[in-house]
Amino acid sequence: MKQLTQKFKNGQIKIIEVAHPNLSRGSILVKNYFSLISSGTEGGTIKTARKGYLGKAKERPGEAKKIVETLVSQGVAQTYRAVMKKLDNYSTLGYSCVGKVIDVAEDIFEIKIGDFVACGGSTASHAEIVAVPVNLCVRLPLQIRDFDNINKMEGEIDEYLKIAAYNTLGAIAMQGVRQADLRLGESCAIIGMGLVGHLSAILLKASGVRVVGIDIDSAMIKLGNKHCLDMGLLRNDPSIVSKISEFTKGIGCDAVIITAASSSLDPINFAGEISRKRGTVVVVGAVPTGFDRNHYYNKELTLKMSCSYGPGRYDPEYEGKGQDYPVGYVRWTEKRNMQAFQALITEGDINIEYLTTHVFRLDEAPKAYDLILEKEEPYLGILISYDKNKEYRKNKVDIKTNVKSGMSARNHEPSAISIGFIGAGSYAQSHLLPNIPNDKGIVLKGVLTSTSTSSRSVADRYGFEFCTGDEDDILQDNGINTIFIATRHDSHGYYAKRALDAEKKVFVEKPLCLTQEELKKIELSTATNRFSFLMVGYNRRFSPLTAIIKEKMPKGPFSMIYRINAGMIPPDSWVQDKDIGGGRILGEVCHFVDYLTYINGSLPVTVFATIMDDSNHHYDTLTVSLRYQNGSVGSIQYFANGSKSLPKEYIEIYAHGMTAVLNDYKELKIFGEGKPYKKKLISQNKGQKNELKLFFDAIIRGIESPIPLNEIFLTSKVCFKIIESIRTGKNINISADYTD
Repeated sequence: MKQLTQKFKNGQIKIIEVAHPNLSRGSILVKNYFSLISSGTEGGTIKTARKGYLGKAKERPGEAKKIVETLVSQGVAQTYRAVMKKLDNYSTLGYSCVGKVIDVAEDIFEIKIGDFVACGGSTASHAEIVAVPVNLCVRLPLQIRDFDNINKMEGEIDEYLKIAAYNTLGAIAMQGVRQADLRLGESCAIIGMGLVGHLSAILLKASGVRVVGIDIDSAMIKLGNKHCLDMGLLRNDPSIVSKISEFTKGIGCDAVIITAASSSLDPINFAGEISRKRGTVVVVGAVPTGFDRNHYYNKELTLKMSCSYGPGRYDPEYEGKGQDYPVGYVRWTEKRNMQAFQALITEGDINIEYLTTHVFRLDEAPKAYDLILEKEEPYLGILISYDKNKEYRKNKVDIKTNVKSGMSARNHEPSAISIGFIGAGSYAQSHLLPNIPNDKGIVLKGVLTSTSTSSRSVADRYGFEFCTGDEDDILQDNGINTIFIATRHDSHGYYAKRALDAEKKVFVEKPLCLTQEELKKIELSTATNRFSFLMVGYNRRFSPLTAIIKEKMPKGPFSMIYRINAGMIPPDSWVQDKDIGGGRILGEVCHFVDYLTYINGSLPVTVFATIMDDSNHHYDTLTVSLRYQNGSVGSIQYFANGSKSLPKEYIEIYAHGMTAVLNDYKELKIFGEGKPYKKKLISQNKGQKNELKLFFDAIIRGIESPIPLNEIFLTSKVCFKIIESIRTGKNINISADYTD
C-alpha cells in the first residue's frame, strides 16, 4: 500500500510503498476514502524539517538538550546513530481521516467490517490503509441499503465522507469551546481564523454564542464574515479594541479562544486586553503563554489549556487499551467529542461544506504541501482522496535498493546467517543493527516493526531485503534462520517461543518474558527441540572492562555492590505498565542480576528485596540482596531518586584483599598490593558489539549460546522472586525451586 511521508532530515515529501499495517488488540483496519490535511500543524512540521540543523535545534530545544546529554554520556558514535535514526526515518503526516472498515481485532465488538468510520490520532494518517485504536474512531450512520440508485449512492457517500473527514479537527475545536464554558447570548472572540478557528466559530454560533473572529489574513476574515462570524476583524485594524468593546456593549468578551499558531506573545496578551472581568482565555493553538500580568491580574482572568480532542488524549489506558472513562465522571471524552461533532454534521445542525477549498489525489498530495508553504493561492480545508475501488491484501515489500548506513549494498550470496528482525526501535537501531557485521556470510532478510513506515525506514537504512506487517513473513520464512526480537517487553515471550518452535536461532532483547507461565513454555521449547539456540541481550557481561575484571580478580567468593542511578520514569510510561513493560524489575534489574551471576561464576540461592515507601508501588527505588552457591554475596541498589549528574552505574567487587571498581563502563580501577591497575576508555562500552560477535560466532561454529540456558532462565526466575520478596517481606529460597 502507499503512504505519504516526510523525512525530518530535509522535509522531503514522498509517497512510498509500505507493508499492510498490522492489526493489534483494540484496533481496527480502515481503508481510507479521504484524509484531511491540518495545514497549521503539518505545515509547521514541514517548515521545521526543511531548516538546517541549527534551525531544527532552535525549534526543538528539548531534543537538542537530549543530544548533548547523549554526547556526554555515550560518546560521538552513539550520538550520531541516535540523531541519524530520527533524521533518516520516514515519518507520517496527518491525523484525521474517514473510510471503510476492512478488519477488526478479536476484542472489538462495537464496530464491524463494512462500517464507515471517522478516525483520529497519529495512526489516522495519509495512507491507503490505517490501523486505529477503537477509542479514536467513531462509526458513521451510513448504510449502503439506504440508497436505491448506485450513482446517487456513490455521489452522496463521497460528499458525506468529505465532511466526516473533518471529525478530528472538529473534536479539537469542540474541546476548546467546552473549555470556554459559554452560555446562550454570551460573546467569544477567536484569535486565529484558520481551520480550527472556523470550526470553533461554527460550533459557537450553533450554540447561541455571538462570535468575533480575528486574524492577520483578510481572506480568512472575509470567509468568516460570510459563513460563521458576527464580526470579523484584522489584527492590525487600529480601532480593533473599540470595535470589540462596542460589539460586547462595553463589557468585553466573555471568553477568548486562541486557535492561532505563533511564536509571538501578542495573541495571549491581546486576549487579556479584550476579555471582560473574570473572563476565560482558552489556548487551543501553539502559542507561548508568558503573558503580561496587568490584564490577567486586574481582571482576575482564568487561563485554560485545551488538550487536543479532550479527556483521554495521550492516556495509554484509554487510547491504547480502549478503557473508557465513566460518563458520570467524565462526560465528554475525546471519543464522545468526536461522536458529538459527527452527530451535528449528520443531523445538519452545522454546515462545514464551505471549508473544503482543495481536493488532491494521493499521488498529487505533495502539491498540497507546496500550496501550504508557498501560499500562492487562498486555501483552508485540503483533502486527500484515495482510490476506493482498489483491492488490498497483506503483503511484504521487497526493497530494491539495499543500503546500510552509507555503506554499499550487502552481498546477498548464500549465507550461514540470514536474519529477521521483529521490532527495530530506538535500542535496536542504536546498539544492535549497527553492530551486525557487514559480511557476506550474514544477510538481513526481513524486518517487522510496530508501524509500516518504521519498517520501511529500517529496511531502507540497514539493507533488509524486505519489510512486512505480518509476523508470519518472518517466522515462517524458510530463508530466515536467525530471529532478533526487540519489541516492547510484553511480546518477547510470545515471539521467542514461536521462533524457537520454528527452529530458528533466537536473540531476545531483555527481558526474556514477563510471566512465569511464559518462562515455563520457553523452557519446554528449548528442552524438546534439539536445535534450540537462545540468547538474551545481557550485554554488560561482554563489555571489555568486565573481561579485565574476570582476568585480573582472583576466584571468589566475592562481595559485590552494583549501584544504579536509574532516574525516574513517569508512571504512565509503557515501561511502568505491568502488562506492557512489566515494570523496572523485570525490564531493567534483570541486567544487573545477570551481571553479578556472571562475575562471581555461580548461581544465586536466596534473594531478599525491599523498596522505599514513597516509590508509588512501581518498584523504582529498591535494594536487592543475593547469596550465591559459592558463598558470594551481592547487593543491587537500584535508585530512581538521585541526581542526573551522577554517572548511572557503579560497581565494586571485593575478594581476597583485592577490589575492582567499575564506573559507568568507562573507567576501571583494581586495587591490591602495590600500584592500582587503571583502565579508562574514550567512551562508554557496555559490550553490545562483542555480544553480537560472540552470538554470531557461536551460530557459525555450531556451539552453545554465549550465555548458558540455565543462567538465562535463572535470571528471569530471580526477578520474579524479587517481586515476591517485596510483596511478602521474606527472604526467598531460590535453590529449593531451581537447581543446576
